[in-house]
Formats: sequence, C-alpha cells, structure tokens
Amino acid sequence: MISVIVAERHIEAEGIVRLVFQAEEVSRLPEYEAGAHIDVHLPSGRIRPYSLCWLQEAAASYQVAVLKTPSSEGGSEEMHRLSVGEKLTISEPKNHFSLSDAGSKFVLVAGGIGIVPLLAMAQQLDKTARPFELHYCARSSQNAAFVDWLTDSPFADKVQFHFSQESGSGRLDCVHLLSQQALNTRLYVCGPAGLIQQLESQALSFGWSQDYVHKEYFSAPEDAHEALENTVFSIKIHSTGEVLEVAPEQTITEVLEAHGVFIPVSCEEGVCGTCQTAVVHGVPEHRDTFLSERERASGKLIMPCCSRAKTSMLELDI
Repeated sequence: MISVIVAERHIEAEGIVRLVFQAEEVSRLPEYEAGAHIDVHLPSGRIRPYSLCWLQEAAASYQVAVLKTPSSEGGSEEMHRLSVGEKLTISEPKNHFSLSDAGSKFVLVAGGIGIVPLLAMAQQLDKTARPFELHYCARSSQNAAFVDWLTDSPFADKVQFHFSQESGSGRLDCVHLLSQQALNTRLYVCGPAGLIQQLESQALSFGWSQDYVHKEYFSAPEDAHEALENTVFSIKIHSTGEVLEVAPEQTITEVLEAHGVFIPVSCEEGVCGTCQTAVVHGVPEHRDTFLSERERASGKLIMPCCSRAKTSMLELDI
C-alpha cells in the first residue's frame, strides 16, 4: 500500500471531481500505462477502484476523476467529500484494460465518466503516432469532463463529441461508426452498460473478432443475473484442503473473510478484476462482466466477489 495526501481538488464538470494524490513518503510513485487504475482505501473502510486520468507526467502524483452517483453504495459520495490535506492509502496501479500493440487503428468510445481511462489511451496513441479516433458521449457538455482540454489537445481533430441534449451533436450512431472500420480495428469502450453492450453486439454482428473488442464497465449491468437462483455449494482451499460452505445469501469472498482467508476485493460486483482467482476443480457460474467469453468458457478463473458454482464444490487456488 502507498500513503498519499489529497494535494488538489478540482470540479471538472457537473457532479465530477478530479483529485490529485501526492506521495507522502516517496519521491516517485510506481509507473503505469494508459488504462490503469488504483484501489483507493477510503476513511470509511470502503475500497474502490478508480482509473488514472493521464499518462504519467508527475512522478510523485496520481490523478482520478469521480462522478458522484446517488445510486452507488457511498464510495463516490465519500470521494467527493475528500478535502485537500486528507491522508489516504492506495494500491499500486493495476491494468486490466491496457492498449494492445496490434491493430491497424484504434476506435475509442467513452460514455460519461468512461472518458477517464480513454483520455490516457488517446494521449498514448498520439504520442506513438498510431491511428485512432475518440468518440465522447454524454448528455451535454456541462456533464462531460475534460471537454476544454480535449478541444485544445494536440489530437483535437481526432475527437468527436456526441451530446444527446445539444443541437448540432446528437447521439452516437453505432452502426455507422463501426461499419466504416476495418475488421482489424481495435475497439475500446468504457461507460454505461447499455452503450458497451450495444457497441459489442454491433461489432460482433459485423464480423469483428471478440479479441478486438475491449471493454471496461464502471458498474455491473442492472438485473444481469436477477433470474439466477442462489444455491448452497462448497469451496475448497487448495493450499490447506479446508472445505467451507457458501450459503445462498453469502458470497465466496464473505465466507473466506469470515474464516481468515484474505482476497483483495474492490468493486464487489465483478467489474474491476481485483479479486480474480484461479479455479483448480469444479465449474464456476460466472456472474461478472470482467472476464472474456473465452476466459469464462475455460472455467479456469472466477470472480469470487459475485460469481458462484454450478458444481457442488469449487476448489480455488488459494
């Protein structure tokens, strides 16, 4: 864990705050690449993942931008209450949404606060002179962060704004956008579940490989697994042989924690990948939005914060 202090606080748009975390005890924070996030340990004990805004420029600071979400469990509201001078701990950067080295072109699509990881991607692609275009969707320019910066950026000609409530802009036409791209174009999308699912479905219908569609959810789709019934199953800890029962109202991580087995957990809804665990035996019932279809089909990984078991027992590599 890294000790940091809130060095700056800026309002970037309606309901969006940008926080600058400065290292307390080290002169240089660990390096990261576009798409990386950090886990922020909040004063309440909550742990929440937030994408890093920019390519790393200042060696002793990280920046995140957070949308205040009334429907959240309190993490975003707590982030908005942080003031300059407060001390926190954060994790080292993790990257489950990194840019590929392959691809003739990159199409970046951001929905609302989903602009944050794509902002750094656009900088990295511009810096390495790789072809790309960035599409930024929001209700209005007042709801969108970094509009002025993007408008004046070195790659402003590659940025298109889609503000659904403003004339002269309008909603993104996903069919038109994807129909103009070659099949070896890389699609990176981050934002609301509806936007991600629409783009992914359209890309696959045009013949794109699943491997060329990259997505990052900020929250799990509503009612994604509402119809699934929770049943009792057991988990076996591979390193000790201990067997634990998971009741219908419990998650795997809750059971493990209750028995003194720690797995890092952040989002608690299968979005961020923090708790990813290997499966030794048994068949997982995947309820996450993080793993690819290929990873799910392999049965070798599980997100224990939300997923369950199809078999009576799952043996986990812990």
